[in-house]
Amino acid sequence: MAEDLPNSPLKASDYRRWFLKGVVASASIPALILMSAFVGFAGLAREAGITLPQAVFMTGMVWALPAKVVLIGAIISGSSLPAAAFAVALSSVRLTPMVVSLVPELKTERTRPWVLYLLSHFVAVTSWVLAMEHLRTVPRDMRTVYYGGLGGTLVLTNMIVVTVMYAVAGSLPPVLSAALLMLTPIYFLTSLWGSARESAGHFAMIFGLVLGPLFHVVLPGFDLLAAGVIGGAAAYLVHRMRKGRGAAT
Repeated sequence: MAEDLPNSPLKASDYRRWFLKGVVASASIPALILMSAFVGFAGLAREAGITLPQAVFMTGMVWALPAKVVLIGAIISGSSLPAAAFAVALSSVRLTPMVVSLVPELKTERTRPWVLYLLSHFVAVTSWVLAMEHLRTVPRDMRTVYYGGLGGTLVLTNMIVVTVMYAVAGSLPPVLSAALLMLTPIYFLTSLWGSARESAGHFAMIFGLVLGPLFHVVLPGFDLLAAGVIGGAAAYLVHRMRKGRGAAT
């Protein structure tokens, strides 16, 4: 493969070619599913009173969809800024293993740290899956350029999707608007459920669905934080108990 020839001279045309290959790789079924979820996010942002510039800014700067949903949920419920920030941070911790596994595949001895920091911003479930699937066929010296094309295109495309759908959401029939709003939580739940490798993830989602509405009544303003911490801790304990019973038998 080309990565077996690290000393081959590189030209500007090589960088352009691999960047465009990353752009092309972003056109995929997972990317279409992600776009459909951002259609729902645009409607959710509009209903929550988020302005168009704010929604587009959130898409580009926060990027990971679950974190944006958590943030909008905190805004709707009137959560304090520290509680909202903490909830968003917790929702983004799940991306850490993805970054840790992806960065060694991208870096070379000459890669500058700021390049890796920038590319880490593009890491989310869809971009990570596509990158890990295709990077083995990309020369190592071209992987940062390739992933820049892949991740950057996904971000830019969904910023455009949010812009367009936010603008037309107000003219859609109420039933269709409600259906679009449901796309985001459905995508959120199904993607997390399918990607969970341990039963703890499934228990955490079940506990969250039950505790979320309860804490919304009992602890308004801290409902997301309370449901996440208590539901997550309970899910972990149930998982450990099940694991212990399995080991005992």
